[in-house]
Amino acid sequence: MTDHDREPDSDDTPRLQIDRPYSGETGTEERLALNRTGSFEWDLDARSLDIDAAGLLVFGLDPEEFTPDPGILVSRLDPAERARLELAIDEAITGVHSSYSVHFQVPRENGTHQWTHVQARILRRDDGRAHRVIGVVRDATAEITHSAFVLDLEKRRQRQTSIVERTTSAMSRAVSVNDVTATLTGPSGLAMLGADGLALGLVENTSMNVIAVSGVAPESIIEIGSGNLDPRFPLADTVLSGQPCFMTSIAGLLRRYPALEPYTDQLKFRAAAYLPLVAQARSLGGLALFYCERTAFNADERNLCLGLAAIVAQSLQRATLFDEEREFATGLQSAMLPRRIQEIEGGEIAVRYHAARSGRQVGGDWYDVIALPKNRFGIVVGDVEGHDTPAAAIMGQLRIALRAYAGEGHPPATVLARASRFLAELDTDRFATCTYAQVDLLSGTVRVVRAGHFGPLIRHVDGRVGTPQIRGGLPLGLFTDFGNEEYPETRLDLVPGETLVLYTDGLVEKPGADIESGVCALIHEVSTGPASAQALADHLSDRLWERWGAGDDVALLILRRSPDPGSRRAPRLHQYIHQADPEGLSDARSIVRQALQDWNMADLADDAELVTGELLVNVLLHTEGGAVLTLEVVPEPVRRVRLSVQDRSSAWPRRRTPGETATSGRGLLLLDAVAVRWGVEPRGEGKAVWCEIGPATPPPSGPAVAAAATPREAHESADPAETPDPSDPTEERR
Repeated sequence: MTDHDREPDSDDTPRLQIDRPYSGETGTEERLALNRTGSFEWDLDARSLDIDAAGLLVFGLDPEEFTPDPGILVSRLDPAERARLELAIDEAITGVHSSYSVHFQVPRENGTHQWTHVQARILRRDDGRAHRVIGVVRDATAEITHSAFVLDLEKRRQRQTSIVERTTSAMSRAVSVNDVTATLTGPSGLAMLGADGLALGLVENTSMNVIAVSGVAPESIIEIGSGNLDPRFPLADTVLSGQPCFMTSIAGLLRRYPALEPYTDQLKFRAAAYLPLVAQARSLGGLALFYCERTAFNADERNLCLGLAAIVAQSLQRATLFDEEREFATGLQSAMLPRRIQEIEGGEIAVRYHAARSGRQVGGDWYDVIALPKNRFGIVVGDVEGHDTPAAAIMGQLRIALRAYAGEGHPPATVLARASRFLAELDTDRFATCTYAQVDLLSGTVRVVRAGHFGPLIRHVDGRVGTPQIRGGLPLGLFTDFGNEEYPETRLDLVPGETLVLYTDGLVEKPGADIESGVCALIHEVSTGPASAQALADHLSDRLWERWGAGDDVALLILRRSPDPGSRRAPRLHQYIHQADPEGLSDARSIVRQALQDWNMADLADDAELVTGELLVNVLLHTEGGAVLTLEVVPEPVRRVRLSVQDRSSAWPRRRTPGETATSGRGLLLLDAVAVRWGVEPRGEGKAVWCEIGPATPPPSGPAVAAAATPREAHESADPAETPDPSDPTEERR
């Protein structure tokens, strides 16, 4: 039996002689030694370690000097490595493991470290206690080094893949050229590209315009890069040649482009890649990427830069086409909307149109102000279904038709009925919603109709916002399907100082929430916003449309009736009390008291508040609408308070003689007792009951004036129809 055929555990196993002559055959031990692999046996009971020559060679030990003490071998390791190795072995031996494998570093004489791998099997007795460990030890430095190289290569490839993926994802969301530049120059733009600076230039005819600069890009690149394409500068040169240029040093860049010498102090980078942007054989511009740490571009890195340039070029081409189409669409839409809003007498109108920031920025929302006979005018806000060029075209046709029907003098209900028929006959599957109102600011009358649209909001003079119940019909264009083109009319009264707000859904559509929460937010902003129509329109645009994300079109029209504060000596206020407002009566009484205190007439507040309640209750209980309360000071000849309540009923109040146990019919008696004089006047479609509260005669030192009418004189001068008639159902109930 040859030496290498002997059992390795026999006592006469010869030690391996590494330098013996090659015999043409190699045994197992020699093959292990040549692969820097050895074996060992560790007797746990005897605490001795037997390791062959190949194993000692792995640890760099002399076989003649080695003793079987395991501690000597472990003591050669660095403390951190020794602790890690001992922990791994202890856990394996004291546990239930049958083997273990661990990598650790062994210091070399030249100051470097060798990666060593131990793989061992644990032999246990019947009771489970370990008594022997046998295994192999080998030099794993080459393996680990190769693995580190592979890992580093994989990391670089993953990084390049991540750059491409992030850039592709970001550019896919860029719709316009502005979106592309914002993505490249945004907070994460340079990190996305893996660069420290960039410059983007677009070609326009024979010139180039640098539209984006970020990071360490030299400031002068805007100056030297914009204008006629000059091959003396790198960005223009790469655009003209269509070939990329990779520069790995400033010296090399200056040698190739000496025209950059005056700008040397601005060159804060160490390497740069100048890349042409070409899409479908068309040169769009150039992209320059600047790096502060890089000093070379390998093949993969060059391909990465070219891939990034291709992604940016494709995005720019798509964005340029989009901008051209959007410019056409927005031009069409601008032509469809009124270019100028006429000034109105007795009020102020503000309009706003905001196009959605996504998509083509064109839609079917519109507004209009239409001059009507007898100093009236119509106002309308509407929305055609869709957010595209056809929606804008239909909107323009519908707006013109509605304007024509309104200008013919038709009532609001007829205007919408004819507009609905017109839209249905356009042979389109689109429908539209709108709210239309005819306004007479002289009287404050507003006649409103709506077609599947939001009703208006009314901001009262005290800042409260009302949501009047406006009856509505179907959206325009649907009457042929349902056989219903009825658009009922609702009348509102806009008192001086009040504001009417018409809007489309883009102002109240809050992402992730129902429409009601958006309407509530709008009501809050209208209530707390500025009084001026123009300022309020800007406030709503900033606070709502911008907040919601500007994802939808918005048409907004705000009409404010000019306030009527009276003069300094004769102040005046107006307040509308809606019949369906449960707090309106209480608010009106508070407003009257506060106004008189502000006017230094607090001594009349109790009587004025009492009369206010009586007159308003009669209107709210016995008519079919709200009331307009007017409070003013009459300075001549006696400083009094004049209080007027106007309603839409033509039935005048009637005096009654209630019995002692009657619970109603004392309203006019109370008015007789409190007011100096009172009366009834016809007002448009209804009447106004007025009274004056204050001194009955002028002060003794005042000029001689005609005596004011007494309450009885006011009653006697009233219309004969005021004679009480117990059988009349319109007779006063209080």
